[in-house]
Amino acid sequence: MTTGQTVRLPSVDRILGDAACLALIAHYGRAQTLACARAVLAELRSTAMLAGAVCEEGASIAAIAAQMAERLQAQSRSQLRAVFNLTGTVLHTNLGRALLPDAAVQAVVEALQWPMNLEFDLDTGKRGDRDDLVEELLRELTGAEAATIVNNNAAAVLLMLNTLAQGKEVVVSRGELVEIGGAFRIPDVMTRAGAVLREVGSTNRTHLADYANGVNADTALLMKVHCSNYAITGFTKSVELDELVPLAAQHCVPTAVDLGSGTLVDLAQYGLPHETTVRETIEAGADLVTFSGDKLLGGPQCGVIVGRADLIAKIKRNPLKRALRVGKLTLAALEPVLRLYRAPDLLAERLTTLRLLTRPAAAMRAQAEILLPLLQGALGAAYAVTAEAMSSQIGSGALPVDQLPSFGLAIRSAPGSRLSNPLGALEQRLRALPCPVIGRIGQDTLWLDLRCLEAAHETAFIAQLDELSA
Repeated sequence: MTTGQTVRLPSVDRILGDAACLALIAHYGRAQTLACARAVLAELRSTAMLAGAVCEEGASIAAIAAQMAERLQAQSRSQLRAVFNLTGTVLHTNLGRALLPDAAVQAVVEALQWPMNLEFDLDTGKRGDRDDLVEELLRELTGAEAATIVNNNAAAVLLMLNTLAQGKEVVVSRGELVEIGGAFRIPDVMTRAGAVLREVGSTNRTHLADYANGVNADTALLMKVHCSNYAITGFTKSVELDELVPLAAQHCVPTAVDLGSGTLVDLAQYGLPHETTVRETIEAGADLVTFSGDKLLGGPQCGVIVGRADLIAKIKRNPLKRALRVGKLTLAALEPVLRLYRAPDLLAERLTTLRLLTRPAAAMRAQAEILLPLLQGALGAAYAVTAEAMSSQIGSGALPVDQLPSFGLAIRSAPGSRLSNPLGALEQRLRALPCPVIGRIGQDTLWLDLRCLEAAHETAFIAQLDELSA
């Protein structure tokens, strides 16, 4: 554009009266369309002025409407978007952890569309307790006397400590003072709960005598915390729960266990590493157990506290319980997930999390062989794609050192490539697809683990590969 050139910009009224903009108003509403028209005109006017042009009324409304349509579409796109999780981590915290099974999805849809008996007892016609919707199931599946639900496991630990140990001491092994994602640290949670941490033992070795020496008149709880995201090996010693329970009983204080992830079934029966179940923990004598709903359990985000009925009743009377309680959507999703556990022989088929964890490497290998030529064709000669064995992990702190044999696509920069940071550039292009593809980069390779790409989503994945070559 040369200095002094005239640019004719139409008025806002003329733009909004155009047929293309009338369609935008019908879809996005007048207020949003009007604001967009003004913003586009302001940018065009500013650009023209910087170029030394003169703005006059009468330029192409069609071009302006096209810009508006693109901008309005971008503004209306949800920030929470579906992605393909090809990281190899099944319960990926940053990608929302557990995927709900169909039964839970349908229950949530119904709860979204209808009033529900969230706190209404249909038998008596009086006010009920929302925990009652799932408590019987949790008692059945865990062997505990009672249960209550809060919005996540961090809240469960906080509420338990605040209720039973405010102003008093909680004895914990120094080797169990964990930090999980988002800088959630057990010592910090204790401080916020008003409890006093009494560390015993050392980082790698804690003995029963250490717990015994840590107990005093101010002790409110003996607590064990599952080391969910790391493992200490070598010269180590820890005190098992069945050793700790008699000591707690001797001093008349409860024993609490934070399982972190928490599972309701023995994973070994599905060919996975064994993880201590909630029932095993209750049977070993724990008075209270806290665990997550959206990790190994395979349900919605929530925190579960199970244990002695008198302690659960006290926890439920804490005013903090109202601040940390769950809503109808969480309970609608949790109940059908818990019901699936009544049929453990069908669980690997019906529970999405377990189905992904037990997916055979051979099935992923066959899938990789189908996808390889399609992805290679889309990427061209700048990259070399191969089908290779790789290792998945459960994620979200569950069995952190255990790997699952998997298979997928390995992408490397072709020899002689002139691209700057080719793998980083490709990873960004994959994330920019209509349904972003999330992989992981390591060892000069972009790894696309196929464990979480189920057959139902394969067509959608293939359909967008052509956009990589654009």
